[in-house]
This record gives sequence, C-alpha cells and structure tokens, in this order.
Amino acid sequence: MIQSLLIANRGEIARRIMRTAQVMGIRTIAVHSDVDADMPFVREADEAVCIGSAPARESYLDQAKILAAARQTGAEAIHPGYGFLSENADFAEAVIAAGLIWVGAPPASIRAMGLKDAAKALMAKAGVPVTPGYLGEDQSPETLGKEAAKIGYPVLIKAVAGGGGKGMRRVDRAEDFADALASCRREAASAFGDDRVLIEKYVLNPRHIEVQIFCDTHGNVVHLFERDCSLQRRHQKVIEEAPAPGMDETTRAAICGAAVKAAKAVDYVGAGTIEFIADASDGLRADRIWFMEMNTRLQVEHPVTEEITGQDLVEWQLRVASGEPLPVRQEELKIHGHAIEARLYAEDPARDFMPSIGAIDYLRLSDEVRIESGVEEGGQVSSFYDPMIAKLIAHAATRDDAADMLGDACRAVKCEPVRTNAWFLARLLDIEPFRAGTMTTNTIAELGKTLLEAPAPSDDLLQVAADHAIFHERFVRGQVGTPAFDRFAGFLGFRLNAEPDMRVRLDVNGQETELDYDFLGERPYWDEEAGWTQIGQETTLFEDGAAYLTAPHTVCGRANGGSSDGVLTAPMPGRIVSVEVSEGASVKAGQKLVVIEAMKMEQGLVAPFDGVVAELKATAGAQVSEGTLLVRVEKPDA
Repeated sequence: MIQSLLIANRGEIARRIMRTAQVMGIRTIAVHSDVDADMPFVREADEAVCIGSAPARESYLDQAKILAAARQTGAEAIHPGYGFLSENADFAEAVIAAGLIWVGAPPASIRAMGLKDAAKALMAKAGVPVTPGYLGEDQSPETLGKEAAKIGYPVLIKAVAGGGGKGMRRVDRAEDFADALASCRREAASAFGDDRVLIEKYVLNPRHIEVQIFCDTHGNVVHLFERDCSLQRRHQKVIEEAPAPGMDETTRAAICGAAVKAAKAVDYVGAGTIEFIADASDGLRADRIWFMEMNTRLQVEHPVTEEITGQDLVEWQLRVASGEPLPVRQEELKIHGHAIEARLYAEDPARDFMPSIGAIDYLRLSDEVRIESGVEEGGQVSSFYDPMIAKLIAHAATRDDAADMLGDACRAVKCEPVRTNAWFLARLLDIEPFRAGTMTTNTIAELGKTLLEAPAPSDDLLQVAADHAIFHERFVRGQVGTPAFDRFAGFLGFRLNAEPDMRVRLDVNGQETELDYDFLGERPYWDEEAGWTQIGQETTLFEDGAAYLTAPHTVCGRANGGSSDGVLTAPMPGRIVSVEVSEGASVKAGQKLVVIEAMKMEQGLVAPFDGVVAELKATAGAQVSEGTLLVRVEKPDA
C-alpha cells in the first residue's frame, strides 16, 4: 500500500482525497499557491509545500514544481484530483518516469480519450454508438462551416481537448456560426492550449447520462451504474444524481455494457467516466443513447455514486494504484436508494451568474446532508480559481425524499457577504421537469427568467429588518425579547394632530423598499445562528438560501450599479479578451463593445442604448479589477 501521497490539487477535492488517505494511514502532502496558504486543505495535510504564485500556470499547472515538491517531501505517489493536470498524459508520464506512483489513468489511455475527435473514432471502431458529426483534420472556418451545414442545424461546436463545458457552443443558424467558432476557439486556447474543434449534431431533447467505471491492473472491469447530469447551465453541471430517473433495467444494461466496452478498448486502469448523450424524446431508450466522451479521472459528482453503492471511490483509486485488485466483483454491486448533489457556487444567478469574489465573513451549511467543501468561514473566494464553495449531497430511500432533503439544505445556506446560487439550486429542485424526471440539458435555458429572477424577501423578513433598523441600539445590546425591551420607546410614528405614520423605508440589497410597519405584530426574532449578521446599521438577513442586506434608507442607498447611465464597468476581476469598438464610434443598443474573461469564461459587455462611445478605457489583454471603468456610452443628445 502507498505510504505517502502528494495531492496535486486544491480545495474541496484535495480535502476529499486527504480524508480517505488519512483513514488508510497514508501520509498526505499538499501543494499550494501563495494565495492558498491559509486554505483548509493546506492546514489539514500532514505536510505542505508552496509551489508558486496565484495564477495556476505558475503553481498548480507547473509540473516541474510539483515533481520537485514530491522529491523534497519524499512522496511515494501523486494524486491529481480533477481539473488542472488530472488528464495530462505528459504529466502522468513524468510522474512515472520520476519513479513515483501515478494515481490515475495510464498515459496511453489519457491520450486515447483526451482528444474528442480521436476518442469518438476509437469508440466507433470498438462498436460503441457515437453521435453523428465531423471529426476531420481540416480546421479552416470554411470547411467547418460547410460540415455544419451538412450535419444540419442546430449543431454543437466542441473543443477537441475540452472538458467542464469550456470551449463549447450551440449554434442554431448558419449566420451565427463564424462568431461562435471564433469565441469557442479563443476559450479553448485559453483553457486547454488547443483551439481545434469538432462539430456534432445537437440533440434537441438531450439527457446527459454517464457511467462510472473502474478497472484494475489484473484485468478486472466493473461499472458502478449511471448518473444523470442533465441539469446544466452553459454545458456545466449544476445538479447530478444517481441512479438516472426513468432508467429501466434493459437500457441500464445496454449503457453500462457500452461503458465497460469503451474502457476495455483503451486498456483502462483506475476510475473513469463514460459520458453519453440520450435523445429523451421518447424517454430513455437503448437505441437512442450515444457516446460523447470519456473523462479519465475522478468526477466532481462521484459522491452520488458512493452514496448509492456504499463504496469509497478514492480508496479504490489508492488500492488499484498500489497494485491491488478491485475490492468487489460486479455482481456484488447494488443500487441502494437515491442520491442527488448540488454544486454551491459563489455567484449571483440574478446577475447572469456573475462570480462573487472576496472574503466569506459568515458561512453556515446544513448538517443534515453530506458536505464536501473547500472553503470555510473566514476564508476567501479567489478570482484565480473555480468559485465553488461546496457540494451538498443528499441520500434517501426515494428520489423525492432525496430532493426534499437537498432542497431544505439549499434553503438553509447562509453566506455573507459573498453571494451564492443556493436559492437558485433550491428552486431547480422544485421545478416540474426535475420532479417528473423529464429534465434535459436545455431545461435551465428554457425556463430562463422563471428560474433566474431574484427572490423577493417575505413580509416577515422585512418586518424583522425594520425592527433592526428602528431598534438597532437596543437590539445589539441584546434587549429584544427581554422584559426590559420597550416597543413604544422613541414615539415611533408619532405626528402632531395626525394619524401615526407607520411606514418604514429601508434599503434592501441596494433598492429602496417601503413597508407598513406592524408595530405590535408577533413575529420570531431570529438569533444570529438562525439567520442574521450585523455591522453597524446594516443587517444581513437570510431566507430560503438568499441573503438580503438591509439598512435604514438613505438618499444614496446601496446601489448595485448598472449601465442605464451608459457607464460600463468590469463586473468582476478578469482579463480583457477583445475590444470591439473605438472611441467616438456610434453604437446600437445590444451591440457588443468589450469581451472580458474571468473564471475561464467569456462575457460580453454590450451597449445599453443607441449612442456614441464617449470614453474607452478597455485595452485588449489588460487585467482589470471589479468596478474598473471600461466604456462610457452617451446618448446622441447628451
């Protein structure tokens, strides 16, 4: 058995690997960037080495520094987690060449499945059904456009070296193809260093079904059943579950059998996931499911498989890497109940999922579900890495029970001042397509504003906010709810020779709100643990996964900012990818002006109205901070 393990990753997955390794008596070694020095995964490791500055290419992607850290600490093995170098065949070879154990897929398997075009060709040869598309070497825009037309719109452009939803675009019309291709290539080059793409037929009612497979060095191959990851936003998974709803035994046998066949075709070893796309127009059918790609690593959503099978997949990885056979045979694996996972991100769904960067001053997560988290209260969400706060996983006897449990956990999230997608997750778990098990990868986009409109605070919450504003001094002294508390102090609402004015004006998340204050109403006073934080006269109240910053109304308030005045600022820290206009140019409402990249995703800033570019501060390639002025547009008569 491996005696010492270096984890070449960070955050949640580093902690997850350490937890199992330490239970197995394996010494753990963390590597980290300078900005991650105080993260929990660094503190929890038996030993830690700083390998560079914040940008991933200078730390977590620097192979030489990771190998040097392994030599320095006497590590026997390296586990890459997921992301970063986990599917880098060159790194796997370098680890093996250094005399270390690579806890991952063989380099040859990574290469065989790492490029989507070559992988699809290999799978077709092995008899695994694949989606119709273009896998050719001619990458000219003209050829790609012609091939897309042959396939028939809508089509999907995919980076051949892609993953995690990066470098992927759906195109519905021929006239949109060139722009989508250019954007896809930029993103692919940035994320993977390879801008080549393939074209696939876009399935109109797609379900994303994937199968967890495991192989050892003794020729044993098993599957651990399927997962459904259909609830996605921009090709990135949001909710994952196991088993897939609506999966009958005949279809399960077919898809899991195809996954095992795919693993054998590349002489696989270790944990892997075979991803399929299903045309769910008539439910899940064995003849309407096609191979998409193979992920030659552990997946983010592996906990749902662990929950329904009772197995520890990280332990399996470590045992297989140590040369042991798989711990169970296929016939011993059974499905027990249902598990659902939600990815809790530091982002604001109501603002097009803008990442929310900064310190986490207050964080409370449910203790009723499994939590896999990389951050904690007092920590930071950095602009350099994925903004995931935690994964919440519920396991119950039935799918409905698991969904209810997970929904409650999402509504119980309290995080401040960083904003999260908790209310969005809770809302997703209640929508009819999900509850019926008929969701597709298009569901989130199709529901649109129904899902993304920010939740309004309840009257109860506003009444409590008014209490905080009016009785702030007494509240912070702890007198509310005690015999000494006096609601009538200060002659609230008193007006000479007139009816009392019981209206209260508050600023709630930067918006002026007026309410009729229920002076004598009965309502619960939430203690700090149950739902509020306070700094001065500002109180943050939590309700159903959302956070509301409240304060007595002022003339300026706490505006969220916007572009109604023509001022466009950087919505987050990032890099200017392109500048589409020049100073003095006339622009139309909705015209793209600047493209900014952050968190490996591109976002276009558009003109809010017809006008003239009066001021242009954006420069292609420049790094900018959140709130930096980029463009100012004036109306013609301004």
